[in-house]
Amino acid sequence: MKIMTAIFSLCILFMSCTNTTQGIEIDVSATTSASKKLRHAVFFKFNDTSSKEDIKKLEDAFAALPSKIKEIKDFEWGLNNSPEGLNKDFTHCFFVTFNTEKDRAVYLPHPDHKAFVDMLGPHVADVFVFDYWTK
Repeated sequence: MKIMTAIFSLCILFMSCTNTTQGIEIDVSATTSASKKLRHAVFFKFNDTSSKEDIKKLEDAFAALPSKIKEIKDFEWGLNNSPEGLNKDFTHCFFVTFNTEKDRAVYLPHPDHKAFVDMLGPHVADVFVFDYWTK
């Protein structure tokens, strides 16, 4: 009888622990939406006439934008090194990250961004921009 009582007590204890954890609701959508980021991917093909020094100034100017525009949450860039040869002469990729579309809406007409675009103009043969929400 004592064994049956002990087993019954353990079952009750186990069930109460299980019910407690099942009663906790986790809002997965809030976690997911909070972790989503808006990426603004910009790819450049520079003019053949632009010097390495010109391009370095542009790289530095773009990299300085996060210190000037608080809506930029993250920034990274790099040079193409794909062995596939499908880059269509685009050499540079810049990722600008925002938390919201409102942040991007502040960034696009921002005077510091506009000044960078003006500086960039004479050196760009082509530009490709692709914005997306991370999944």
